[in-house]
Amino acid sequence: MFSNAVRIARLQGFDIKVDPSWLLIAALITWSLASQYFPMSYPGAGQAVYLALAVLAMLGFFASLILHEMSHSVVARRFGVEIKGITLFIFGGVAELGSEPKTAVSEFWIAIAGPLMSFALAFGFWLLAQIGWTLAPGGALNPVLGYLALINLVLAVFNLVPAFPLDGGRILRAWLWSRNRDLLAATRTATRISSYFAYALILYGLLGLFSGNPVAALWQVLIGVFVLSAAKGTYAHQLQTAAFKGKTAADLMTRDPVTVSPDISLQALAHQVLLPERKSFVPVVQQGVLLGCTDTQDLARVPQERWAQTPVDDVYQPPDGSNSVAPDMQADALMRKISETGRRKFLVTDKGRLLGVITLTDLTGYIALLQEVRRMGGKGESA
Repeated sequence: MFSNAVRIARLQGFDIKVDPSWLLIAALITWSLASQYFPMSYPGAGQAVYLALAVLAMLGFFASLILHEMSHSVVARRFGVEIKGITLFIFGGVAELGSEPKTAVSEFWIAIAGPLMSFALAFGFWLLAQIGWTLAPGGALNPVLGYLALINLVLAVFNLVPAFPLDGGRILRAWLWSRNRDLLAATRTATRISSYFAYALILYGLLGLFSGNPVAALWQVLIGVFVLSAAKGTYAHQLQTAAFKGKTAADLMTRDPVTVSPDISLQALAHQVLLPERKSFVPVVQQGVLLGCTDTQDLARVPQERWAQTPVDDVYQPPDGSNSVAPDMQADALMRKISETGRRKFLVTDKGRLLGVITLTDLTGYIALLQEVRRMGGKGESA
């Protein structure tokens, strides 16, 4: 998800990473605090002092976000959910789950842990600020503590909004899941509510563009777009998980696929097989023996004027781990392989024997069909 993130630390077994986009929000926070917040809350100091306080407050917020996500991660680990790491990015922080919670109860406690930590931090910083104002009324750290108390309170409350990917969206899904025992239906309802919230936030931001504070309004639009995208992505992922549950490559592959002989020319391959059959990938078979596969990329590597003289035997790809999968490979694992490698078409083989072919279109087509069956009121596959 965050391919450019850089690891900066490892805490309690979790990698702490920072995406380059975090630098933008860190700079904006520092600038806003140094130019507006601290001059108002701590008047009379110089610009260098305000900048130092702003950097300190920004780092405190940075640490608070990490603690918020660490609380999610620690609880998730207790429930047996894999955590890939914690990443800070432009919209805050995220604990990257390697797998979904198995029960509504675990979903609830993993989700609520973050806001509870933020509420605890808000109270702790508020208490320290009160002690500071009592013992040293003019102390420069007092407004920093006050800011950290406020920002953690805002963080806790905002995260309780029932919209994915916020914690409130997961809490809502856990509640719906516990009621109807259907994770996919709970996800669909929770993401629909998330979409409504996102559209409202986008509309409010667009209206705010004309109110004299375009930066804040634009930020609301961006957050709304992010929430909308995350909500749709969450449902799509859950639909995929439900659709592929228990399914293997053998279940979803195309059996008895169109094949070609290694001795036909590339011209014949293009005009007699690929175009008429509307295929971009075919196995190469000779006398029932699988030799490999060929596709349009093989054609592209040979100048068109040489197609008539070039046999498929010169360009086909032998079967290997990059273009072949076992029949018992889980469909969700195959989807991950497609995502990681960018390859969309595979031979399905068993001990060198061709069983069929499977493509990204086969996988997405099955998901679309399942969704249509569910929409028409059929039972479809069990989730």
